[in-house]
Amino acid sequence: MPIARKSKTTSQPFSAAEIAAAKAAAKALSSRTSAVDWSHATVTRGGGVAATIGDLRRTRGPNKNPTKEQVAIRFDREVLVAFRAGGPGWQTRINAALKEWLASHPAKCKSGRAQTDR
Repeated sequence: MPIARKSKTTSQPFSAAEIAAAKAAAKALSSRTSAVDWSHATVTRGGGVAATIGDLRRTRGPNKNPTKEQVAIRFDREVLVAFRAGGPGWQTRINAALKEWLASHPAKCKSGRAQTDR
């Protein structure tokens, strides 16, 4: 027997009237029930807990000025084991080690000049 699933709908922003009505309802309810703190309550149109959490979850936007580039690179297992043994931040430590090496060994192209960004 198939399980009925709720339809996924995108919720529209609340109107000023809906916000005012929700605040009035919360105020009226809080005057009767002093034990409940409604100051951090969230009013939703429904759709279940997952939909509410999905609506509330904020995601990070695109980086407007990227300073790093994602690439695929292969390292020897011993190198990775050594850096990972240091715990979280091992990728940052590899980046720092490579920067340190570059400072003492300037990159040379075939013409003998230091290579610049493309």
